[in-house]
Amino acid sequence: MKHRLIIIALFVSTFLGCTQLGKNRQDSIEIRKKPNIVFIFTDDQSFKAIHALGNEEILTPTMDKLVHEGVTFTHAFNMGGWNGAICLASRAMMISGRSIWRAQEISKAYSQDNALDKTWPRLMQTQGYDTYMTGKWHVQAKPEKIFNHVGHVLRGMPFDTPEGYDRPKDKTDTLWKPWKKEFGGYWKGGTHWSELVKQDALFFLDSAAQKKEPFFMYVAFNAPHDPRQSPKAYVDQYPLEKITVPKSYLPEYPYAEIMGAGQNLRDEKLAPFPRTEYAVKVNRQEYYAITTHLDDQIKAILNALEDFGLMDNTYIFFTSDHGLSVGEHGLMGKQNMYDHSIRVPLMMVGPDLPKNKKVDADVYLQDIMATALDIAGVQKPEYIEFNSLLNLIEDQDKKSKYNGIYGVYEASSQRMIRKDHYKLILYPNTKQILLYNLKYDPLELNNIATDKKNRALIKTLFNDLITLQKEKGDSLDLKSIYNKVIS
Repeated sequence: MKHRLIIIALFVSTFLGCTQLGKNRQDSIEIRKKPNIVFIFTDDQSFKAIHALGNEEILTPTMDKLVHEGVTFTHAFNMGGWNGAICLASRAMMISGRSIWRAQEISKAYSQDNALDKTWPRLMQTQGYDTYMTGKWHVQAKPEKIFNHVGHVLRGMPFDTPEGYDRPKDKTDTLWKPWKKEFGGYWKGGTHWSELVKQDALFFLDSAAQKKEPFFMYVAFNAPHDPRQSPKAYVDQYPLEKITVPKSYLPEYPYAEIMGAGQNLRDEKLAPFPRTEYAVKVNRQEYYAITTHLDDQIKAILNALEDFGLMDNTYIFFTSDHGLSVGEHGLMGKQNMYDHSIRVPLMMVGPDLPKNKKVDADVYLQDIMATALDIAGVQKPEYIEFNSLLNLIEDQDKKSKYNGIYGVYEASSQRMIRKDHYKLILYPNTKQILLYNLKYDPLELNNIATDKKNRALIKTLFNDLITLQKEKGDSLDLKSIYNKVIS
């Protein structure tokens, strides 16, 4: 009897104290001070641009630490964009909690100062959070209308100059260098923009550490978006002879024009046409260097959380708004449906989260918003279309809540579905279909759409894509295209 009582007591103690990730999570959070939430948002950072996630060329010790200290969602995606500025759609989805086409619609209301009470920071405020943002914004809502405190509000991309495009033509093309401040960009104003955002974040933390209210920080860096500028010491860490050309390298992508990412698209103008291995290596060198410089700024923020004694009650989210090609498939930008451009790093560190855990369920990066609301004790409104990640952390065997990942670029340029280790890409304007088996071809090198044995699979994926597009409010007549293509 005595042993039974001890066992019961241990069970009750374990049940009450071991997890805040289950159904009783909100109640357990209410018992103590609500946790702080720090959201770190980068720009143009592919899932491949972190050392701990498999890229041995790049140096990212701080991002690596987030991987080792928390949970990494290895298959996090952005849906795409309604125009060339993919970040615009991604950030609109993040702030609104709506999928791409409804996020575009609600953005029109934001521009008129309407529906602001339904934004992420306003929802956090309903639970007593002191909200703060600094850095890149690129959302129609005015940040001072929805955050309690605002630092520097930076534009969609740093001011660039013509010298930063169509380069390098060859080894003698040395006019533009990442550390040359006369070309503006990140150097405009005197302080590198990544350092400026870091300074803002440290200033807020110094104040927030003295307050009783929990805080929500939205810290958005422009890096590693072009112009890819950083101090010379960071570029010197990447000797060009040690930079490899990606296996998916092509001098030109055969469908670039028909998919809306041709030679007139700004991102694609960064390197010469056709691409050369030398130009790709230089662009990747500069991409790595600005990412490592960014990594050091994030390190200072994490160190401040430690120094102020805040880490034990703070959740940190890290992700990027989308990825980037930087020479893969003959492309430089992110206006495509390949994983290097739609797939991003997503790490989550917190006081009750497992360390060095990988979750491979398909998720959207905007699931972070729903997860933060879950942690804060905010009842998720019906209009939020994304899902909390907490249950996936809790149970590794749980499947994705999404019946396939939906991708889009512009009204009719590209559509994509990624499901069951297959990816189908459609270029509706020409009815061109690509199919990849991601299990055996993760770099998406071999289009198997023309293989007759895959006709049934294409039909199934196409029908699933039609279902997804209806769910997302996509008005393109895919059914008509399906009837013309699938016969």
